[in-house]
Amino acid sequence: MRKEENIKKSVFSGLIWKFIEVLSIDGVSFVVSIVLARLLMPEDFGEISLVSIFITLANVFVVYGLGTALIQKKDADSVDFSSVFYFNGALSIVLYFVLFLCAPFIASFFDSENLTLILRILGLRIPLASVSTVQNAYVSKHIQFKKAFWGSLVGTMASAILGIWMAYAGYGVWALVGQTLSATAVNCIVLFFVIKWKPTLEFSWTRLKGLIRYGWKLLVSGFIKVGYDQVSGLIIGKKYTSEDLGLYTKGRKYPELVVTGVNTSMSSVLFPAYAKYQDDAPRLKNMVRKSIGLSTYLLSPLLVGLAVLATPIISFLLTDKWLGCVPYLQIACCYYLLQPVQTANLQAIRAVGRSDIILKLDIVKRGFGLSFILVAMWYGVIWIALAPVAMSLLASVVNVMPNRALIGYSFREQMVDLLPNLLLSGTMGLGCWLASNWLMRAGLADIWVILICVAFGGLFYLAGSVVSKNRSWVYILESIKDMLHKKNV
Repeated sequence: MRKEENIKKSVFSGLIWKFIEVLSIDGVSFVVSIVLARLLMPEDFGEISLVSIFITLANVFVVYGLGTALIQKKDADSVDFSSVFYFNGALSIVLYFVLFLCAPFIASFFDSENLTLILRILGLRIPLASVSTVQNAYVSKHIQFKKAFWGSLVGTMASAILGIWMAYAGYGVWALVGQTLSATAVNCIVLFFVIKWKPTLEFSWTRLKGLIRYGWKLLVSGFIKVGYDQVSGLIIGKKYTSEDLGLYTKGRKYPELVVTGVNTSMSSVLFPAYAKYQDDAPRLKNMVRKSIGLSTYLLSPLLVGLAVLATPIISFLLTDKWLGCVPYLQIACCYYLLQPVQTANLQAIRAVGRSDIILKLDIVKRGFGLSFILVAMWYGVIWIALAPVAMSLLASVVNVMPNRALIGYSFREQMVDLLPNLLLSGTMGLGCWLASNWLMRAGLADIWVILICVAFGGLFYLAGSVVSKNRSWVYILESIKDMLHKKNV
């Protein structure tokens, strides 16, 4: 019982610090993205998006698989961490040189000479990612998110200053390169000093093979997932224009920031906690239920509100030159709405060591998703943006199925946990939509439309939570009271 209390306390504390970290980082990133969007053109963001596709695909090999295997392994020690560190480091260098050599051919394919140098410089993120993967695995394994907070915050602040200065100085697309690369580098340096783990002169091929046996399926699954996510950008970049890709990317960026602030925090903290209960199905099921309820409770009103107020928000923050990204933003909100359900279910499957199921699920989901995109590409960018929404609906059903057998969590139970939050958010969104339309027709400035609707939506959601005695709302209150009581004692 004491072990369970300690885990609950560390998980809630970890969630608090992870939320603080991610929300702080996202807050700074949000402000920086607004400044850079005002200074730069959609085409600049389109070029970075094209380059990022290939770097992200290469990063899969050093980010996915082994980091998760370190967290999942119950008795992972310094030998395991050091072995992964050296293996990932060597692999990342090989990947960088392959990307370096391929850069001219990629630039030629997209008819943009600038991409060669951009890709070669920004590609340095790959070796840096190999270091941060092991550092972040250590942080997650030991639920030390308070320490990781400082690395992320310092890296984001430093990169923000550099990116804005370069944009003001007229460096154009290179401002985005400098901002992105410096954030990763500074984060690695700060984490090196704030966490206890340092690589030692130890390497065990036997240990590494054991981790690879678990991690390779997650790596393949990650590559399928990331590859699928990047297909849309490749098609838009080749078949349409850099401006189209810039608008599409910017439209997806803000819903993605919202999801990162909540969903990524939940998954980072809950996976190591799930792993501790991997042999106790009833307790694991209880944790998954709470995480689905809590994440949808926090995420759904933010995404619904963002979709409803997309036009005044984009017009006010980014100016009218970015209004073309509004439909992509609204579609992305629909896509991300069901992410908490998918994440919680997949994390539970990972925690019990069934990475083979993850791989099978991804092959099925991404196969259908790719088919949707290949059909949609002939009808315009809007249809390409809609294709992932169809795949997300399919994924939300498919991801549930294995957990009925693994932890006894059925589809019906998940809908019971999910629907109250979606219905409350939908009702709030309808009210905000009616209010925003009326206010805009009355000629009110964008900022006042946003502030009034946000205040109305927040009060409505809070009142609805209290009246309906929403489970997630009650859980948050009880957890805060419990934490404050223990602090006073």
